[in-house]
Order: sequence, then C-alpha cells, then structure tokens
Amino acid sequence: MKQIFILFVSFMLSQSVFGQNLPLLKISRDSSYIVTKDDKPFFWLGGTAWELIHRLDREEVDRYLTDRANKGFTIIQTVILAELDGLNTPNAYGEKPLLNNDPSQLNEQYFEHVDYVIEKANELGLYIGLLPSWGDKINKKWGAGPEIFNAENAKKYGRLLAKRYLDNNNIVWILGGDRPIENANHLEIIRAMAKGIREVDNNHLLSFHPVGAKKATDYINDKWLDLDMYQSGHSRTAREYSYVLDSKTSLTKRPIINGEARYENIPDRFWEEKPYGWLDDADVRVSAYWSIIAGAAGYTYGCNDIWQMYDVDKMPIINARTDWQAALHLPGSFQMAYMRQIFEILPWQKMWLNQNLIWNDNPEDESYILSAISSDKQVVIAYTPTGNPVNIDLSAIDSKRIVAYWFNPRSGKTKKIGEFETMTSQEFKPWSSGRGSDFLLILRAESYKIDLD
Repeated sequence: MKQIFILFVSFMLSQSVFGQNLPLLKISRDSSYIVTKDDKPFFWLGGTAWELIHRLDREEVDRYLTDRANKGFTIIQTVILAELDGLNTPNAYGEKPLLNNDPSQLNEQYFEHVDYVIEKANELGLYIGLLPSWGDKINKKWGAGPEIFNAENAKKYGRLLAKRYLDNNNIVWILGGDRPIENANHLEIIRAMAKGIREVDNNHLLSFHPVGAKKATDYINDKWLDLDMYQSGHSRTAREYSYVLDSKTSLTKRPIINGEARYENIPDRFWEEKPYGWLDDADVRVSAYWSIIAGAAGYTYGCNDIWQMYDVDKMPIINARTDWQAALHLPGSFQMAYMRQIFEILPWQKMWLNQNLIWNDNPEDESYILSAISSDKQVVIAYTPTGNPVNIDLSAIDSKRIVAYWFNPRSGKTKKIGEFETMTSQEFKPWSSGRGSDFLLILRAESYKIDLD
C-alpha cells in the first residue's frame, strides 16, 4: 500500500518559485485543457475565497494562501468588488474599492491590498482566478448590490484592471459572479468589460462564472471566452459530469471548469429550506471525481465557512457554523490534494470518458460509475461513488495482462489488487460500500509504468 505524499512536496515546490513570476497559462492544442506557456499540463485545483480581498487583513491572507499552497491547490478564486456589501463596507484597513462607487475611479489604497493578494499568491506558486466584480453589481437579484455598471463604465473598469495587472502572470480573469444574464443590457455590460480587458490584455485567459446549474456558454459564446465554466451547485442530486458532456457538444471547443460545486459544510439544497442535511467531504469527492473523469480541465473546491471568511463576530450566511480558520482543516480540502496528485500521476489530459467499458448495471443515480481510458489504451480508471462493484471490459486495454489497484480518495493511499488477463471482463469489488465509500479503480497495461507500486 502506497501513500500519496503531497503536502510537504507541494510546499517545497511552492517555495521554489518564491519571488518569481509564474508562467502564463494558455489553452492546450486540442482545446480541451489548460497548459503553461511551455505546454506543461496545468491542473486547475481551485479554492473558493470570494471574500478574501474584502474581509481579510494581510496576516490572514497569508494564512489562507499558505494553507492552500501547502495542500497542493493551484488557483484561488476571489473578487475585487465583493458580494457582501463589497462597495460600501470597507475592507480590513477601512478602505472601499471605488471613489463614489464609480468604476472608473479606483481607490488606490484598496487596490494596494488587491496587489498584495496577487503578489503573495505568486510567491506561493498560486494563480488567482480574479473576478472584477460580483454579479450583483450588474444584476442585483438578491444580495447587497447596488447595480453600478453600464456598458461605458464597465469597459473603462476592464481597461483599468487590465493595465494594472498586465504583468502579473498568475491571473485568470473571470467575469460574471453568480447572477444570470437576463436581458440585453446585462449582456452588453459583460461584453463591454471583456472588451475593455482585451483592448489591453491578450495574455491572460478569460472566463465567466455563471449562476447555479448553468454554464458560461449557456449565456455567452463570444470569441473572448477562453474557458467554459459551470456552477453545478450545492446539491447532492447534482450530476456534475453532465455539464462537461453538454459543453463538449458545442461547435466551439473550449476547456471547461467546474467553478463552483458542492460546498463542504453547507446545508444541502439550502434554497429549498427543507431538512436535507449537510453536504460534507463525501459530496466534495463525488462532485470532483465526476467532473474530472468526465473531461473537465479543473475543479474548484468550496466550503461555506471559507468563501465568506466567516468568524464569530460576523453575521453567518447560509447557516455558516465553523470559523474559517478551523474550516481550513475540514477533510475535503486535504482530499482534493490527493485527487490532484493521483490524476497527475495518471495521463489525465489524455484520458477520455468511455462508459462502454462498464459492463454491470449502472443507473444514473448517486452511485453512477464513470470510466475513462487513455488515448494509447494503456490505462483505464473507474470511479465508484458508493463502493458498488465495477465490471470492466479488460479487452479494451492494449495489453495481454493488466495490473489493478484501488485508490482510496479519503486517505490518498493505493492498494494493489493483482494481475489479470485481458481476454474478458473482470469484476472489481471494493472492501466497503455505502455513502462515503467511494473508490477509484486504476488498471494499467503490464508494461506501462506509473508510480503506484
């Protein structure tokens, strides 16, 4: 049995880039994934920290970013004009982001703190998925607002931000912010902000964060949209893989990111105000593995306490119940690190979803098994969310014999099952089953070497 040691290694790797500018990111040649400028695969393991800039002081920023860097996260999603009254409630240093709530007039003192967050992230080897504004400043719907944008000032604001951060390689621009585009005016504002950014900056990737149960491309299919992004939402009934499959039917091929999925430590389907219980680390794992195996280019972990940087002296949103400093240590964030590590050991950007590999009954419910095979037919993986047995067609693997392993997503450990002939199918049964007993089956061709033994 082998432990995936990631935390210390990730920390050392992050420290090796201290003081250096991270490489720019770009789209892979096949338009399915993200790579660095020198074509190295980039695994988007995001952290949701919407109120990071607005609520935390620099010591707290350091604490959060260092924790995520040490756990192997690669990108942090946060907002300049934040949701929780981000225009009129000052930041930790008493500064508001805009003068007179005018997007064409930046408050330099506030933006010096934004600068600090971006530069500190770079030192730690982290990218920032930077939202210029939360969506309520364009379409209030709910929340604080106010709506301050029109097409003219949105373009100016985009230009100002692009000029300020043009030389910071560790940025991915994300427009939108959890609000729907409901009319031509909303769309015009988003397009104007994108145009303002693109008039200055063609170096950084650009995406859009939609409202729940939607993809960016449900609203926008413009050329400037480099990455599709979806919010599968905070429901145990979500089928996270379905967004990926739908996105891949588009005539314009783009990588797709699950930018907001089931948050750890949040009431399940909280908007229905029914007692469904709380989402936990098991929900996080299912939504993550379903997303990545389906072909997503990345996944963003979220925690209800952390996105809002909840503390006992703050009003809890959506029943936040654990101070963010303690919530940093909830199990889901550690397990996302294990997920990244195992996929990077595998040829994950060359694996393709193939449900025909599964020969047992596989209804699309909470136990739905996903499988994928590498383009060279040397590796097959299958994820069983509740520990149901998996019957795999071994003949799809280009080898007379295979070696089989279980990967435990809760501990980051692998266990060798044995070696098998590939003339027929084979059933693999985990040692436990039921909710929370998810496992990743890994099958490799006998001669294919990956670091699992």
